[in-house]
Amino acid sequence: MAADSPHARLAQITHSLHAYAKELQAGGVEGFPPAPLVTYPSSSTIWADEDSPGSIASSRTEMVEHRPQQAADALAPSTDFSVSASDPTAPTAPAGEAPLAAVQTLAELRTEIGDCQRCRLCEKRNTIVFGVGNPDAEIVFIGEGPGYEEDKQGEPFVGRAGQLLTQIITKGMQMQRSDVYIANVVKCRPPENRNPEPDEIAACEPFLAKQLEIIRPKVIIALGKFAAQTLLKDTTPITRLRGKWQSYRGIKLMPTLHPAYLLRNPKDKRLVWEDIKAVLREIGRL
Repeated sequence: MAADSPHARLAQITHSLHAYAKELQAGGVEGFPPAPLVTYPSSSTIWADEDSPGSIASSRTEMVEHRPQQAADALAPSTDFSVSASDPTAPTAPAGEAPLAAVQTLAELRTEIGDCQRCRLCEKRNTIVFGVGNPDAEIVFIGEGPGYEEDKQGEPFVGRAGQLLTQIITKGMQMQRSDVYIANVVKCRPPENRNPEPDEIAACEPFLAKQLEIIRPKVIIALGKFAAQTLLKDTTPITRLRGKWQSYRGIKLMPTLHPAYLLRNPKDKRLVWEDIKAVLREIGRL
């Protein structure tokens, strides 16, 4: 085969492209495909239609000869091999939390939430139930979501389950509701008191995280499955989580049973009391 024949030139271009690709890959370029293995047809096939517009020879030569420019265009933005601003290894704020970075107080956070329309729970709620209590509380109680009375009054834990929680705080812990802080995973009542959906929890979770960041309590008491599993990112049943110290962003967390569960299963109040005593010992009140 003559050194200056089209077949030889084609082979030379392909070899050069393959070498170019390997050099780029060695320099750190990721995702640039190596030159494919080219299988050439017989010379009789190439030359049979060489002068025709749609010949194999002309189309193959055009494909190979244009590849260097296509590769150069694709690589142009990153040929300096600098670290991209979208480097996946760079630390980033959790989704939804970046806009809250400047918020410093609970009042500012409530203003940021506004007349929230971030999930479907806004469609049937009456009131956003933000949270209530001491902004410098040592203990924060986190429940699941507002019920009928909470949606009506705009305050968490004021229905039957809330009355039981108040007794736990006042009679068991010898504290006042105003000494602690009380909030929920979601701020709006799910229709008919159904369980909150994952997307609804995700829409509200940045606000709960910011509440806890602002208050920075000594202990979080997670009331029930949804509070514990949301904060801990753990699907372990609450009956197995309860009573065992956990941690949420450096804050000690005690999972326990929800007061609504205790209304249906009063015999398990003793389990919650054991969890509460562990919390009191942790903050030096027992």
